[in-house]
Amino acid sequence: MPSKKMKRIAMMLCLILSCALVALPVLAAKVLTENELGEHGGYDYELWMDKGGGDASMTLKKKGAFACEWTNAQNVLFRKGKKYDETQTHDQLGEISLNYGCDYQPDGNSYLCVYGWSVEPLVEFYVVESWGDWRPPGSSSKGTIEVDGGTYDVYETLRENQPSIKGTQTFPQYWSVRTDRNTEGTVSISEHIRAWEEQGMTLGKMYEVALCVEGYQSSGIANVHTNELVVGPAVEDASEGGAAEPIADSPSSEIASVESDLESTSPEEPIAEGDGASSSETDVDETDEASGGEDGTEVQESEDVAEVTGDETDYLVEEEEEDSSLSTILIILVVICALVIIGVIVFMLRRNRKNRE
Repeated sequence: MPSKKMKRIAMMLCLILSCALVALPVLAAKVLTENELGEHGGYDYELWMDKGGGDASMTLKKKGAFACEWTNAQNVLFRKGKKYDETQTHDQLGEISLNYGCDYQPDGNSYLCVYGWSVEPLVEFYVVESWGDWRPPGSSSKGTIEVDGGTYDVYETLRENQPSIKGTQTFPQYWSVRTDRNTEGTVSISEHIRAWEEQGMTLGKMYEVALCVEGYQSSGIANVHTNELVVGPAVEDASEGGAAEPIADSPSSEIASVESDLESTSPEEPIAEGDGASSSETDVDETDEASGGEDGTEVQESEDVAEVTGDETDYLVEEEEEDSSLSTILIILVVICALVIIGVIVFMLRRNRKNRE
């Protein structure tokens, strides 16, 4: 009969194997419960929640995917996208589009949108695909456009002396808001930008493009199972037949901190839209336009510079995900544990047979 010691060793190895199998999918993802920004799977991410109360969590998954949940949150933003180095316009970057899919279940005021900033001029922009109880931005439409088979109202609003990625500034907001809700598909961001330009709404050099879920004085859950930001060849090179590629996993650069005293938002207003890079609060102005939202808190922004090598016909290619090495190590450990357990079992069987003989 096998000794008690050998039995204990076998039981311990089985326990280790079981724990490794359970931990494998958990450790492959990263869970955030406090304000944090950084880089994951080739995308820049940020969780921001103001100090007005409530709970929030964000689970970073492979590539651009993430899941989020918020409960009684004053204002919270979850997003994953790409920050640029403020040296190129959207035309110079190339054709920009985003493929997305989201199980989006807001309970109250919320947005599901493509979000970004440009500088020179400083502009905050949104392509809103779905929303909760209230459809933004609460002003008169400048007209409609047809993009990706959907109809969008175009709006231009003005933020006066409000927080931004460049501190307190006066700056415009550009909006494309679907006339009907949508939670999956493609957003041809460059087409929206060109449609804005036809109406005199011009962007400058690009700072950020991201898929964003925001909640304001609300609760909800969202599972972004698809979030692929695609940047194709520059406009002048498009005729050469280059195919658009997913974004690369670019190295991080400097991280800048910006602090601003933010005005509080009137509780009667429907929703606040946060400035994504600094996650700053915006208030409803005299024309009842609703925007941004984070109340009286310190703001931190990151500037992860996307580096592109080669000539202008080169485009960004997707690199190996940063968490793949962790998954590989865990798989190797599981295999080793399994082999050890098999070896122990074989040894015990042989010993038992020998004892019988």
